Amino acid sequence: MAAVDAAEQEREQLNTGTKDVAVSHRFDEAALAAWMSANVEGYAGPLEVRQFKGGQSNPTYQLITPGKKYVLRRKPPGKLLPSAHAVDREYKVITALGTTGFPVAKTYGLCTDDGVIGTWFYIMDMVEGRILWDQTLPQYEPAERHAIFMHKIKTLADLHNTDYAKIGLEDYGRPGNYMGRQVDRWTKQYKASETAHIPEMERLIDWLPKTLPAQERTAIVHGDYRLDNMIFHPTEPRVIAVLDWELSTLGEPLADFTYLLMNWVNGSISTVPDLKAHGLPTLDETVDYYCSLTGRTGLHDLNWFFSYNAFRLAGILQGIVGRVRDGTANSPHAAQQADRVVSLAQASWKFAEKAGALA
Repeated sequence: MAAVDAAEQEREQLNTGTKDVAVSHRFDEAALAAWMSANVEGYAGPLEVRQFKGGQSNPTYQLITPGKKYVLRRKPPGKLLPSAHAVDREYKVITALGTTGFPVAKTYGLCTDDGVIGTWFYIMDMVEGRILWDQTLPQYEPAERHAIFMHKIKTLADLHNTDYAKIGLEDYGRPGNYMGRQVDRWTKQYKASETAHIPEMERLIDWLPKTLPAQERTAIVHGDYRLDNMIFHPTEPRVIAVLDWELSTLGEPLADFTYLLMNWVNGSISTVPDLKAHGLPTLDETVDYYCSLTGRTGLHDLNWFFSYNAFRLAGILQGIVGRVRDGTANSPHAAQQADRVVSLAQASWKFAEKAGALA
């Protein structure tokens, strides 16, 4: 596990805290302060702007004032893929979920005027708490690990159980054929950003659309639900804010849940020799708990979903590699993602073979 631990520590160091705003992501801070004075209730300057480390998608900033801290999320400047970086969608879903008591940051305003800082952006609360990077939670005792994981699973089930129409999100995604549309979306993103020929990706692009599982339910799906995309209470094993809603929509909740399960089959949790002794639920226990919370009797097509999730992540990372090519990447480490695209494509094809695919 030493190599896994070192990788997790490096990722945490690269992504924790703030830095001076990158030259390519600077903007007119006085214009932002004026907009906040006019549109954010309770805002009072002076304003200091810092940029959060890490992330290759929507640049994210910490806004510091004498009485309060805020967070700003914006579209990145430069050439963008058509369906990416929809900060207005993030703002819409966070604002709607906030009315239900679901753990999200409080929102303060959305700006769709490029003339203020150069791109669309929104302002939300700065939630103070713990971001946990290493999935194996080495710093905690088994009981605490177990409680953290169970609340993470319950929070996802709560999202999937939310009546989206009741909170005004009935138009947040198209009904039906979610998996088909997702496979098509990530295929197009991969092709638009392609920098090398990967045989496994070509096979997956052919196989996945022909083997789509039937969609049984529709729910709000987060799209990137993982441990380090949530903030936990400073002392309690409780999620107090789910972050990074860029990929959220209405769709098949099993896509969300099986993405979470990837940690057990192709992530750091899979390296833990004795999950029970460590305090983490097994894959079967995780499935059973989620099913009990969402009224299911069991899950099928897991290998198909595992293949899809690895394929999708390969498409996402290829988009980052493509932005390096185009000069719009938000991270100096983005070029390293190219090797990960290949390994994910290979892992995806192995799951596809388990689901019945033939080379």
